[in-house]
Amino acid sequence: MRVIGLMSGTSADGVDAALVEWPEDGEPSSFELQAFRADRFSPELQDRIHRLAAGRVAAGETLRELAALDVALGERFAESALAVAADAGIAIDAVDAIASHGQTVAHHPADRATLQIGDPSVIAERTGCTTVADCRPRDIAAGGEGAPLAPYFHYEAFAHPRESRVALNLGGIANITWLPRGASAHEVIAFDVGPANALLDGVVNAFTAGRERFDRDGARALRGSVDRELLARLLDDDFLRRPPPKSTGRERYGSAEAEALAASWRERKLAEDDLLATLVAFTAESVAAACRDFLAGADEVDCLLVGGGGSANVAVMQALAEALPRARVEAFDAAGVSAEAAEAMAFALMGRNALLGIPNHLPRCTGASRAAVLGEIIPGVSGAVLKN
Repeated sequence: MRVIGLMSGTSADGVDAALVEWPEDGEPSSFELQAFRADRFSPELQDRIHRLAAGRVAAGETLRELAALDVALGERFAESALAVAADAGIAIDAVDAIASHGQTVAHHPADRATLQIGDPSVIAERTGCTTVADCRPRDIAAGGEGAPLAPYFHYEAFAHPRESRVALNLGGIANITWLPRGASAHEVIAFDVGPANALLDGVVNAFTAGRERFDRDGARALRGSVDRELLARLLDDDFLRRPPPKSTGRERYGSAEAEALAASWRERKLAEDDLLATLVAFTAESVAAACRDFLAGADEVDCLLVGGGGSANVAVMQALAEALPRARVEAFDAAGVSAEAAEAMAFALMGRNALLGIPNHLPRCTGASRAAVLGEIIPGVSGAVLKN
């Protein structure tokens, strides 16, 4: 079964598209990534998403902007789906389905609410493909946090009979999946740890007035020195102390916090690169503390596998190796999965299972009361959900 997974994360910097071939029955642990692409959003589109998520849209214009972005992102996701099929040399009508995460603009599990935009009806209409979307609300309706959802894929891709592993995704937010050696799916633990690229990217954007969007390869952080006083304050965080299941997003670690950190730093006339080095240390120390405090047997972690955009940040990878000296720290690629493509692949798997009527999340990781089939299905132009 060929499924295209579409992912736009907390950073809202673009859409990842992965075309994956899955078995039509049996365990999904055998799969083939046939094509992947990462399509960047324009700075203007990214700013619109961030303003909406931060509640900074002009009074009286919020609902109009929400509706307009829903359609605009649906168009962008459809373009990426068509392009990744072309990259693979596969006609779009040979693709069985598209599974879209959408773009999160609000995530408030305490209110039993989450909102992802990027209209799946637009995707289905432009591509002709059955489209699966809106996976998070069903998990929340079942009593969960709606996140993290990628651990289902992490278990299928990375669980090992003789090695205890932690899969760490570093997008805007950092989340971990604990895979003890020989574990069953019911033994997996996963949760959001805290900020990763959201604060780093936000501070770079503030320091450069938007000329730069991220610290490429971690070069600026590598030049800086960690401010231990600020690091201690950042680590004194109620969310970090809260036991799982738990999830978070830009509502807690977003533009407002990044801009406040950058403004305070400038007022004190401190070296900009030192703040980036401190935020890198914050991410690494948060991950180490989460492993220590919430994972039984975490002192036996053999390997920390890292995916997401943060895996390309040399400063972050070095800081993780220092914070978890016993573990081997490697990108997902070392275990046979593209670090860049992993999240889009995870949603491709969720789409495959939704079409087959198979549960596609790990309820212990989200706090849901039961295993459910997540996602709403929009039939393709043929009207059939599954092709013959």
